[in-house]
Amino acid sequence: MILVYWLILVNLAAFILYGYDKSCAKKNKRRIPERTLLFWAWIGGSVGAFLGMRIFHHKTLKPKFFVVPVLMVVEIIICALCLYQNYHLVTTEYSADIGLDEDITIVQVSDLHNQVFGLKESSLLKRIRDASPDIIVVTGDIVDGHHTSYPIALDFIKGAVKIAPVYYVTGNHEAYLEGDKLNEFFSVMSSLGVVILNDTYIETDSYVLAGIKDTSLASFNAYPAFDDSKPVILLAHEPQYQDLYKSLGADLVLTGHRHGGQFIIPGVGGVVSPEFEFFPEMYEGILDIDGMKLVISRGLGNSVVPVRINNYPEVVVVKVC
Repeated sequence: MILVYWLILVNLAAFILYGYDKSCAKKNKRRIPERTLLFWAWIGGSVGAFLGMRIFHHKTLKPKFFVVPVLMVVEIIICALCLYQNYHLVTTEYSADIGLDEDITIVQVSDLHNQVFGLKESSLLKRIRDASPDIIVVTGDIVDGHHTSYPIALDFIKGAVKIAPVYYVTGNHEAYLEGDKLNEFFSVMSSLGVVILNDTYIETDSYVLAGIKDTSLASFNAYPAFDDSKPVILLAHEPQYQDLYKSLGADLVLTGHRHGGQFIIPGVGGVVSPEFEFFPEMYEGILDIDGMKLVISRGLGNSVVPVRINNYPEVVVVKVC
């Protein structure tokens, strides 16, 4: 969304500048330098610049301004590719053998960041529904700390709880938003049936499902004793605390946070993490760490870096046996 706002702003500014410059020409006032007008086209305002040229009959015959329609075509192509890269949902399937008595299907949703996939998240919910999950787990950053919308997040939650039981842990962006509005958001989620597993756990007949909130990861000690004869499925936001997860007896850990490295270079990997760590080792996939399965979702939305390249937003489906 940040990129969309930028393009709207810069194209509107370019259109106004071209119109203003034409007005100055008619009134014999001081003109805007041509390099300034071209600069706005080069930084993403080529559509506004082109419309300004055509509507105001401005600079259309100057050779140096022939670059504007070329830039406009390039900008439209790049925008179309970016939209496709950032809104084309994919499903990624993994399998994990942790010794369950009965197989289950887990759908993981991570790092939504208030991204919208269809009316009231209909496209995202359909993809989840098609996976026929036994449970849905949300591993943090369902809202964004910079452009926050609780209603968008609740659109997803209201649809998800109709598909399967939903379990949730917070990420770093929820931590940015601590306060009455966030607490009210948690209360609404709980009233809809979402189980918030911040530093707690539940036991089923065949496994333990536990969660750690993001602000506890650096200092978490231990849960009260649970039946460690059962496989443990752990929800957390960040993948790099694998030593902690292993010490807690986790058999399967579901994480996100890394946004797939934002840009994935074939043969190299993800380029940058949200902490601006370049070429992070953990950015997507499923790892085997001394028998513990660690899933790292590429997530769905964006935050500080507003675009993904070769890194489609994903819904993770884990077949657990």
